[in-house]
Amino acid sequence: MKGEPLQGALRNIRLLIAYDGTDFSGWQRQEKNSMVQDRHLTHGRVENRTIQGTIESALERLHKKKIPLTGAGRTDAGVHAAGQVAHFYTDIRNMAPERFVPALNSILPQDVRVLDARETCPDFHARFDAKSRTYHYHLICGRHGLPQELRYALQLWRRPRLDRLNGYARLLQGEQDCSVFAGSRDLSISRSRYIFHAGFFVQGDTLIFEITANAFLWKMVRSLLGTLLHYEEKDLDPEDFKALIESGDRRRAGPTAPPTGLFLWRVAYYRE
Repeated sequence: MKGEPLQGALRNIRLLIAYDGTDFSGWQRQEKNSMVQDRHLTHGRVENRTIQGTIESALERLHKKKIPLTGAGRTDAGVHAAGQVAHFYTDIRNMAPERFVPALNSILPQDVRVLDARETCPDFHARFDAKSRTYHYHLICGRHGLPQELRYALQLWRRPRLDRLNGYARLLQGEQDCSVFAGSRDLSISRSRYIFHAGFFVQGDTLIFEITANAFLWKMVRSLLGTLLHYEEKDLDPEDFKALIESGDRRRAGPTAPPTGLFLWRVAYYRE
């Protein structure tokens, strides 16, 4: 069923969340660590620390009981977010929805921030109602990155050709069998995804790869970026890249880029 079952007069609260994923094992709660999640709030890094579990621990502190949190996407270990969306049901009636922002941020560690909270319709579902997800991957090209930058960007010791990269990226638009970019442990029944947009642009002295799709396979963006850079470095023709996509052969793709520079940037909904 879409959404969690409602009991009584529960309110559905939608959160906009940002996080630094460096010290996390990803978004998804890991049940075996549920008994130690509260330690995340005060004592630094814990093995298998997750964003979902950390926020649920804060919600439990507010509600004095366990409150499940559902996210729009499951980011991997080390991946960041500037625009993750999640929702939860609450029986707290005497708090304006926007007050959940300071209430949660006063409990959460500084590498997780709630940016916005609003009450939404009872059947809103952060994952199933999403129309698209947008990811950004940040690259520092041809210069020494500052230490604080290297936490959030990949150091590339050359300046790739933007026209060639965008020539490949244009071939991704539309319905695609993305098997060639799936991680080896991806369990998706279908590997067909609709890519609305993919391309590179320069912002200041940072190169950014942006991709928007209805959904993504496990490690798809990182595999795709690594392949784009590999093909550009080899100066291969766009037709070679097109042939790669059509082949579905992961062995012909490039290496998987590290999670360092990857951000879940935005989630769009059919009803905002």
